[in-house]
Amino acid sequence: MNCAETLESRLPRALADNACFAIVAPAGPARLDAQKASLWFAERGYRCCIYPGAQQAEGYLAGSDEVRLADLHAAFADPEIDAILCMRGGYGSMRLLDRLDFELIRRNPKPLIGYSDITALHMAIYAHTGLITFHGAMLNADLLGAKLQPTEASLLAQLGGHLGEGDAIVHPAQFALNCVVPGVASGRLLGGNLSMLGATMGTVAQIDTQGCILFIEDVNEPLYRVDRLLTQLRLAGKLEGIKGVLVGDFAGITVAALAPLLEEIFGPLGVPVLAGWRSGHCDPNVCLPMGAMVRLDSEKQTLVLGQDLFRA
Repeated sequence: MNCAETLESRLPRALADNACFAIVAPAGPARLDAQKASLWFAERGYRCCIYPGAQQAEGYLAGSDEVRLADLHAAFADPEIDAILCMRGGYGSMRLLDRLDFELIRRNPKPLIGYSDITALHMAIYAHTGLITFHGAMLNADLLGAKLQPTEASLLAQLGGHLGEGDAIVHPAQFALNCVVPGVASGRLLGGNLSMLGATMGTVAQIDTQGCILFIEDVNEPLYRVDRLLTQLRLAGKLEGIKGVLVGDFAGITVAALAPLLEEIFGPLGVPVLAGWRSGHCDPNVCLPMGAMVRLDSEKQTLVLGQDLFRA
């Protein structure tokens, strides 16, 4: 199936007033204050439905694989659910990949929101359904953690359909960006956590980078491991077809320390590279629509949507 040719038919719908968010935990466990979560959504004119796995823990997993998978499938299938918000990352999404019901997801397109370990779900769902998902704030660390704006504002603006074709995804001005390689390029924005992109090679979630704007971010990985992961992508042929690179936050590594490696890896490709974008394990955490067409201008330091994110 060519997802790019049939993407429009599986765009989600923008959230309306009183929309209901499913709270799921496809990966690791976290303590959830259900009353605090319900109040947070109510104050913004929304509702939430907390699924069983979000309140369970089995070691480093939020409930068994069966429970976490059932939560995801139930949230997509339930017509009362308008968006699916992951509670946290950690580890566990990969364990579900070979049992995801992509046909169910294709028939019930809804925004899925999360990052870090949730990258595995973003890439698998896009590869098999063409559905745009959102690399954005999760419930515990980000939304209930009161991160700086535009963490919440960028997420709710995109989910609410307030950004469309020709609109810029605004980066907070107080955080400097670095044009590593100048240029302008358009393509589908795909990627996420770099460690997960490496871990999912050879799986149903393997990223197809042909013609894409590659987005990468990570946390607590020393520079040599970032080098190893980027080299893995290069040796796997995953850098040959990219149109540009948006580099998110690499918590623990400064942009100045990362820039020489980025120039070494991506410079020979002649594609624009913009680094320092505040998305990922950082504060603020700007929402990005995975699978959407975007235009990256690394010299002007802009990222502009090339399509609407939702169906009419």
